Amino acid sequence: MNRRMIGYIIGNLVQIEAAILLVPALTALFYQESCLWAFLLTALFCVVFGYLLKGKRPENVTIFSSEGYVSVALCWIVMSICGAIPLYFSGYFPNPIDALFEIVSGFTTTGATILGDVEILPRSVLMWRSFSHWIGGMGVLVFMLAILPIAGASSMYLMRAESPGPSVGKLVPKVRSTAKILYLIYLFLTIIEMILLVAAGCPLFDSINLAFATAGTGGFGVLNSSAGDYNAMVQIILTVFMLLFGVNFNVYFLVYSGSLKEALKCEEARVYLGIVGASILLITINICSMFHSVKDALLHASFQVASIITTTGFSTIDFELWPEFSRTILVILMFVGACAGSTGGGIKVSRIAILAKTIKKELSFIIHPRTVHKTRFEGKQVEHEVLRSINVFLISYIAIFTLSLLIITLDNFDAITNFTAVASTINNIGPGLSLVGPTQNFSIFSNLSKLVLIMDMLTGRLEIFPMLILCTLGLRKKRWG
Repeated sequence: MNRRMIGYIIGNLVQIEAAILLVPALTALFYQESCLWAFLLTALFCVVFGYLLKGKRPENVTIFSSEGYVSVALCWIVMSICGAIPLYFSGYFPNPIDALFEIVSGFTTTGATILGDVEILPRSVLMWRSFSHWIGGMGVLVFMLAILPIAGASSMYLMRAESPGPSVGKLVPKVRSTAKILYLIYLFLTIIEMILLVAAGCPLFDSINLAFATAGTGGFGVLNSSAGDYNAMVQIILTVFMLLFGVNFNVYFLVYSGSLKEALKCEEARVYLGIVGASILLITINICSMFHSVKDALLHASFQVASIITTTGFSTIDFELWPEFSRTILVILMFVGACAGSTGGGIKVSRIAILAKTIKKELSFIIHPRTVHKTRFEGKQVEHEVLRSINVFLISYIAIFTLSLLIITLDNFDAITNFTAVASTINNIGPGLSLVGPTQNFSIFSNLSKLVLIMDMLTGRLEIFPMLILCTLGLRKKRWG
């Protein structure tokens, strides 16, 4: 294990976080808020702490798969702890665990909050919450790789460990160039959304925060109503961009490189849009009688489907009041999630599609045992390693979900609250149902349950394996001394 290189990576990331903290600091300076010192002092702490972690650049900068996973897990934990410091000292969070819950929810693009009233927060704190979505959406290490030459070709292990989906490859031969392309596309879409929101009549500050939260598919808003108080055009723009950020960014790269026909052939994107379309149709029919017109029902159904499947977590209405059929569809979409290689969470459409094809292959094998059956996805044969990885992912996912659910039941809340709380955090969604519905928050849970949900958010955002490997190495070290 190349420990010096792991420390060097974490040190670089912490110093980058110091620069990122200048965004809310400048916001506090502009609006003359007292939180300015909390952000500036935390930034100074990150500079010093990062310098101590980095030390001199290691002679051996090579990292392998295990170092990549451990580095990513530790980076996210350290980054979250540092990011919680200004929130705690802002005075708006009762204890350090609440502050940590809020910023982990931000960086992991979950959007779950312990606050009942976000409108009392200073604008600098609101900006930090939303901006953490934008940084965490594409990945903080991907951001670091885009601006710093860290580990050469070995950097691919960092990108694979942090990027969502069953497999991650390079768009271009160099990892740093790939990271730059991803962030340029990400930035371009974010700026376009900001401009459209302002043009639709949304206030500038709100537009910036909403664009950051939508791009990261996070869901932190600046109003207690989430997106409910904005006009229909703003809600339509948010719906469209939530769906756009739920698409695999490889599709946008193909469009960028002029391969439009190849982009249109993306099987995962077609399945994703098919699920979205079918869900909107079914929910619209089911809730139509609750609204004055089909148009209103269609608007709210489209928004909530886009919000849940992309794991953004915005809401325009209290869907807790919808019929059981519609609410069940939304819960199913929580688990499906967005496309691999997007900023969304969940199990991912690609995994669901490959599993469906695997089931079909096994049934065909039972009927015709002498026939050779191969699973193909995106026009390519799915390798055995990918299938094995998906199977292990699902088994681990179910085990973590079950254990988390068991622990938080100690708080004695109802089954729907507990189940959807774990589902919304491990899938990085935000709102659940019942006591954690779209008009509620997570402050009801004990500190133990909040810590469990924090780990669920990190585990879900990092696709389980980095956190599992970190825990496995820690237990092995403890066992053998």
